[in-house]
Amino acid sequence: MTPRLTELWVYLSTSPLLGLTLTLVAYQAAFWLYKRAGFHPLANPVMLAIAMVATVLALGDMDYRTYFDGAQFVHFLLGPATVALAIPLYAQWPKLKAMAGPLMIALLVGSLTAALSAYGIGALLGASHPSLMSLAPKSVTMPIAMAVAEPLGGLPALAAALVMLTGVLGAIGAPYLYRWLRIGDHAIRGFAIGLASHGIGTARAFQVSEQAGAFAALAMGLNGLLTALSLPWIMPWLERLFGH
Repeated sequence: MTPRLTELWVYLSTSPLLGLTLTLVAYQAAFWLYKRAGFHPLANPVMLAIAMVATVLALGDMDYRTYFDGAQFVHFLLGPATVALAIPLYAQWPKLKAMAGPLMIALLVGSLTAALSAYGIGALLGASHPSLMSLAPKSVTMPIAMAVAEPLGGLPALAAALVMLTGVLGAIGAPYLYRWLRIGDHAIRGFAIGLASHGIGTARAFQVSEQAGAFAALAMGLNGLLTALSLPWIMPWLERLFGH
């Protein structure tokens, strides 16, 4: 950078407005790339936007707290956006009532399987305690995973990375798995991917149909709640079982 540009960056990097602007510009650029890639899951706009923002922060030597002071407005909107997912779900109310029993069984089995299998495989491979606590909530949405992992001794940053990886892999692999298992019902498809792949899977489900997206949003929310309530009780038992 020239001295003049360096001075300008130093001035802008202390402004909260830069964090908000950077977030919005990065996501718009990432979504453009996602669209150009034919909405391929590997070009997920959230993942690309995170990479762009991280690159700018690293190159500009800007600390995360300063960035978040500006970006927190977008973070605040996450709550209303999540609640708004109830609108398409309401339109599916008749089918939801008819499938309530099987969905609750699938929720319980799927949520426990996601957490227990991740912990068990990690423990057998010799993962450390912080890594195991970060692995367990990998199938819930990122804010919940980070909030659950930290009190258990996990690393919020690692939990966030594992959540992102889980979501991308689920969005890529789910369509092939559905075809192999011959699952055509959009409600079942949506609930399964929302349960296993949280927000990224839900976004993918909405691209298939509104019904798939609505059931994915339901699974994402219920799995987050169940995981947050159950993991603090389950983890001590698992640690004794695996000798950690």
